Amino acid sequence: MRRRYTLWAVLFLLAVYWMVPAGAVAAADMKPLIFDEANLLSPEERNELNAMANEYGAKRETDFMILTVNSVPNDDYELWTENFYDEYAPGYDKPHGNTVILTMVMSARDGTRNVHLEGYYKAEKYLDSGRLTKIRSKITPDLSNGDYKQAFEKYIKTAHRYMGFEPGVNPDNVLFNIWFQLGSAAAIGAIAVGIMAYRSGGRVTVNRRTYEDASTSGIMDHQDRYIRTTTTKRKIERNTGGGSGGGGGGGVTRGGHSHSSSSGKF
Repeated sequence: MRRRYTLWAVLFLLAVYWMVPAGAVAAADMKPLIFDEANLLSPEERNELNAMANEYGAKRETDFMILTVNSVPNDDYELWTENFYDEYAPGYDKPHGNTVILTMVMSARDGTRNVHLEGYYKAEKYLDSGRLTKIRSKITPDLSNGDYKQAFEKYIKTAHRYMGFEPGVNPDNVLFNIWFQLGSAAAIGAIAVGIMAYRSGGRVTVNRRTYEDASTSGIMDHQDRYIRTTTTKRKIERNTGGGSGGGGGGGVTRGGHSHSSSSGKF
C-alpha cells in the first residue's frame, strides 16, 4: 500500500513539474542582478535585462550587475559600490567572486549624474580600467539621452565580448571586426580569381626583340649633362610628448577585495 501511495506521489510531482511553464522554472533559477532603486526601468525591462545578465554572465562565469540609485553619502559612489560588494558578496563562482558592477547615481549634490564601473577577480583581469573606460564611453551617449535599457544592454554585451579577449589586447582593433575579416577574405579571393583568370589566357612570349633587327639597330647619340646638386638642411624635431592610454583606476575595498574601475559623468 505504501508503495502505491509513493508511486502516486511521484507521478503527481512529475505532473506538476511538467505543467509548470519552462520560463517560470528558469526565472526561479536566475540570480537578481539588476537593482534599480532609481526606477529607471519598467518591470518588463528589468526582467529582460536580468535574464540577459544571467545568460551572458554564465558564458563568462562572471556576474554582470547594474545598480541605480538617486544619491549616495558624500557623493562617493566608488566607496558606496565597494561597500555593496563587501556586504552583498556577489560572484558567479562564489561569494565575493567574479563580478563586474555598473553603478549609476542620478542626483549628485553638484547637480550632475555619474556612472561608475568596477571589476572584481576575473573581471578585474579581463575588464581592466582601460577596458571599463571603453565600455563607459560606448554607453554614455545612450545614458545622456535617457535610453537606459539600451545603454544597459550595450554594457552587458560589450563586457561579455571584451572578456573574450586576452588581457593587454585592444578588443576594438579593426582586425578583430568580423566585417573587416569578411571584407579582407573577399578581397583576397577576388585577387586570387583575377590572377588565375589572367594566367588562364596563356603566357605572352612576344617582346620587343621579336621584331628587332640587331644589325641595324643601335644608339644614335648619348649625352650626360650635369646640372647641379642642391643640399637643404632641415632640423628634425624630437617628439617629447607621451601618448595617452586607457583610464587608470581601481582600488581595494575595506574587505580587502581588489578591483579595476572607471568613472564619469553623463
